[in-house]
Amino acid sequence: MSKIPTLVLDDGSPLYDSGVICEYLDTLHDRPKLFPAMGSARWTALRRQALGDGFLDFLLLWRHERERPQPSQQLLDAFAEKYHATLTFLEQEASSLARAPFGIGHIALGCGLSYLDFRFVDLGWRGGYPQIAAWHASFAQRPSAKATEVVED
Repeated sequence: MSKIPTLVLDDGSPLYDSGVICEYLDTLHDRPKLFPAMGSARWTALRRQALGDGFLDFLLLWRHERERPQPSQQLLDAFAEKYHATLTFLEQEASSLARAPFGIGHIALGCGLSYLDFRFVDLGWRGGYPQIAAWHASFAQRPSAKATEVVED
Protein backbone atom coordinates (compact mmCIF):
# COMPACT_ATOMS: atom_id res chain seq x y z
CA MET A 1 0.00 0.00 0.00
CA SER A 2 3.04 2.28 0.38
CA LYS A 3 1.39 3.63 3.53
CA ILE A 4 3.21 5.99 5.84
CA PRO A 5 3.93 5.29 8.61
CA THR A 6 4.88 1.63 8.36
CA LEU A 7 6.83 -0.26 11.01
CA VAL A 8 8.63 -3.40 9.84
CA LEU A 9 9.00 -5.89 12.70
CA ASP A 10 12.08 -8.02 13.25
CA ASP A 11 10.34 -10.96 11.53
CA GLY A 12 9.69 -8.79 8.45
CA SER A 13 5.96 -8.32 9.14
CA PRO A 14 4.75 -4.79 8.39
CA LEU A 15 2.47 -2.83 10.69
CA TYR A 16 0.86 0.25 9.21
CA ASP A 17 -1.36 2.98 10.51
CA SER A 18 -0.30 5.15 13.41
CA GLY A 19 -2.85 3.68 15.80
CA VAL A 20 -1.79 0.10 15.12
CA ILE A 21 1.89 1.00 15.49
CA CYS A 22 1.20 2.87 18.75
CA GLU A 23 -0.76 -0.05 20.16
CA TYR A 24 2.07 -2.45 19.26
CA LEU A 25 4.70 -0.19 20.85
CA ASP A 26 2.50 0.11 23.93
CA THR A 27 2.90 -3.65 24.52
CA LEU A 28 6.70 -3.37 24.70
CA HIS A 29 6.98 -1.68 28.11
CA ASP A 30 5.72 -1.89 31.68
CA ARG A 31 5.02 1.85 32.16
CA PRO A 32 1.52 3.37 32.09
CA LYS A 33 -0.24 2.45 28.86
CA LEU A 34 -1.51 4.73 26.10
CA PHE A 35 -4.27 2.17 25.50
CA PRO A 36 -6.14 1.24 28.69
CA ALA A 37 -6.70 -2.51 28.82
CA MET A 38 -10.42 -2.54 29.55
CA GLY A 39 -13.49 -0.76 30.78
CA SER A 40 -14.77 2.74 30.23
CA ALA A 41 -11.24 4.21 30.20
CA ARG A 42 -10.43 2.07 27.16
CA TRP A 43 -13.57 3.07 25.28
CA THR A 44 -13.05 6.73 26.09
CA ALA A 45 -9.45 6.59 24.86
CA LEU A 46 -10.48 4.81 21.65
CA ARG A 47 -13.38 7.21 21.07
CA ARG A 48 -11.03 10.15 21.43
CA GLN A 49 -8.52 8.49 19.12
CA ALA A 50 -11.23 7.97 16.49
CA LEU A 51 -12.36 11.58 16.83
CA GLY A 52 -8.79 12.88 16.49
CA ASP A 53 -8.09 10.66 13.49
CA GLY A 54 -11.35 11.63 11.80
CA PHE A 55 -10.71 15.29 12.53
CA LEU A 56 -7.30 15.14 10.90
CA ASP A 57 -8.69 13.19 7.93
CA PHE A 58 -11.28 15.81 7.09
CA LEU A 59 -8.86 18.68 7.72
CA LEU A 60 -6.58 17.19 5.05
CA LEU A 61 -9.50 16.94 2.62
CA TRP A 62 -10.68 20.45 3.49
CA ARG A 63 -7.23 21.90 2.85
CA HIS A 64 -7.07 20.13 -0.50
CA GLU A 65 -10.49 21.49 -1.48
CA ARG A 66 -9.55 25.02 -0.39
CA GLU A 67 -6.49 24.92 -2.66
CA ARG A 68 -8.34 23.82 -5.79
CA PRO A 69 -8.67 26.48 -8.51
CA GLN A 70 -12.47 26.26 -8.28
CA PRO A 71 -13.37 24.76 -4.89
CA SER A 72 -16.85 23.45 -4.29
CA GLN A 73 -18.70 25.81 -1.96
CA GLN A 74 -20.94 22.93 -0.90
CA LEU A 75 -17.89 20.91 0.22
CA LEU A 76 -16.29 23.92 1.90
CA ASP A 77 -19.51 24.52 3.85
CA ALA A 78 -19.72 20.85 4.86
CA PHE A 79 -16.12 20.89 6.09
CA ALA A 80 -16.74 24.11 8.03
CA GLU A 81 -19.76 22.50 9.69
CA LYS A 82 -17.69 19.44 10.71
CA TYR A 83 -14.94 21.73 11.99
CA HIS A 84 -17.32 23.67 14.21
CA ALA A 85 -19.10 20.53 15.44
CA THR A 86 -15.79 18.87 16.34
CA LEU A 87 -14.42 21.91 18.17
CA THR A 88 -17.73 22.48 19.98
CA PHE A 89 -17.63 18.88 21.20
CA LEU A 90 -13.97 19.19 22.22
CA GLU A 91 -14.70 22.43 24.06
CA GLN A 92 -17.21 20.52 26.20
CA GLU A 93 -14.77 17.64 26.66
CA ALA A 94 -11.70 19.77 27.49
CA SER A 95 -11.89 19.56 31.28
CA SER A 96 -12.29 15.77 31.34
CA LEU A 97 -9.52 15.45 28.75
CA ALA A 98 -7.23 17.50 30.99
CA ARG A 99 -7.98 15.28 34.01
CA ALA A 100 -7.62 11.92 32.26
CA PRO A 101 -4.36 9.97 32.23
CA PHE A 102 -2.41 10.74 29.06
CA GLY A 103 -3.23 8.27 26.33
CA ILE A 104 -3.76 7.60 22.66
CA GLY A 105 -6.82 9.87 22.50
CA HIS A 106 -4.74 12.80 23.72
CA ILE A 107 -2.17 12.14 21.02
CA ALA A 108 -4.72 11.90 18.21
CA LEU A 109 -6.59 15.03 19.30
CA GLY A 110 -3.37 16.94 19.92
CA CYS A 111 -2.11 16.07 16.44
CA GLY A 112 -5.36 17.17 14.83
CA LEU A 113 -5.32 20.50 16.65
CA SER A 114 -1.65 20.98 15.83
CA TYR A 115 -2.42 20.47 12.14
CA LEU A 116 -5.23 23.00 12.48
CA ASP A 117 -2.68 25.49 13.82
CA PHE A 118 -0.26 24.65 11.03
CA ARG A 119 -2.53 24.74 7.97
CA PHE A 120 -5.58 26.77 9.04
CA VAL A 121 -4.10 29.81 10.77
CA ASP A 122 -6.70 32.00 9.06
CA LEU A 123 -9.52 30.40 11.06
CA GLY A 124 -8.28 31.75 14.40
CA TRP A 125 -9.94 28.81 16.13
CA ARG A 126 -8.48 29.45 19.58
CA GLY A 127 -10.57 32.57 20.20
CA GLY A 128 -13.85 30.69 19.86
CA TYR A 129 -12.84 27.60 21.81
CA PRO A 130 -10.79 28.76 24.81
CA GLN A 131 -10.94 25.58 26.91
CA ILE A 132 -9.72 23.19 24.23
CA ALA A 133 -7.22 25.85 23.13
CA ALA A 134 -5.82 25.92 26.68
CA TRP A 135 -5.67 22.13 26.74
CA HIS A 136 -3.86 22.10 23.40
CA ALA A 137 -1.38 24.74 24.55
CA SER A 138 -0.47 22.43 27.42
CA PHE A 139 -0.28 19.42 25.08
CA ALA A 140 2.02 21.35 22.72
CA GLN A 141 4.51 21.92 25.56
CA ARG A 142 5.07 18.18 26.06
CA PRO A 143 8.59 17.19 25.01
CA SER A 144 7.17 14.59 22.59
CA ALA A 145 4.93 17.20 20.93
CA LYS A 146 7.79 19.67 20.65
CA ALA A 147 10.09 17.02 19.17
CA THR A 148 7.54 16.16 16.46
CA GLU A 149 6.19 19.63 15.73
CA VAL A 150 5.35 20.15 12.07
CA VAL A 151 7.41 22.83 10.36
CA GLU A 152 7.41 24.13 6.81
CA ASP A 153 10.33 22.89 4.70
